[in-house]
Amino acid sequence: MTNPEPDRCHWARQEPETTYHDQEWGVPQHDDSTLFEFLILEGAQAGLSWSTILKKREGYRDAYRGFDIAKVARFTPADVARLLGDERIVRNRLKVDASIDNARAALTAIEAFGTLDAFLWRYVDGAPVQNAWTQHQQVPASTPASDAMSKDLKKRGFRFVGSTICYAFMQAVGMVNDHLVSCHRYDQVMSAETARPAHARRRPA
Repeated sequence: MTNPEPDRCHWARQEPETTYHDQEWGVPQHDDSTLFEFLILEGAQAGLSWSTILKKREGYRDAYRGFDIAKVARFTPADVARLLGDERIVRNRLKVDASIDNARAALTAIEAFGTLDAFLWRYVDGAPVQNAWTQHQQVPASTPASDAMSKDLKKRGFRFVGSTICYAFMQAVGMVNDHLVSCHRYDQVMSAETARPAHARRRPA
């Protein structure tokens, strides 16, 4: 007898979405390279399906040197040509150019705030927003916090960071817990953050 499928959020119905949903989506992330990765991937997803991006994720990690921010910030026109010729990623000139601009903007933010983590988590006061949605129709596409993030990132030179993209980023990296309360991951994701020491959960303003 096979075990029944656990309750999941409505968008995670097949691979690679199910594994991503069950292992990563909504888990608080504080590693700068991981945060940068999701910032780039969410921007790349604009106009495409998230499934498409997940299938290209390993290609992105290789093409973008493990999402090392400093390395990407030093990409040259030759690197741009390399990326535009790489079938493993989304070969859109605007998105490729924006990804390099975003690495440079991220370095400037790191100089000002110490880490990309400290810079980005300010928008939720350093701790995840624990929502309690019962229906997927209740989950917003943007919020005042994502509006503020988008406005600030644009001012600092980031691109492909509209409010909807920023909110998808916030969901992905656990700044908000948008799993439905009926989802088997809801309590697990909440526990993933509360298990961390209080001093580690708070981030400087």
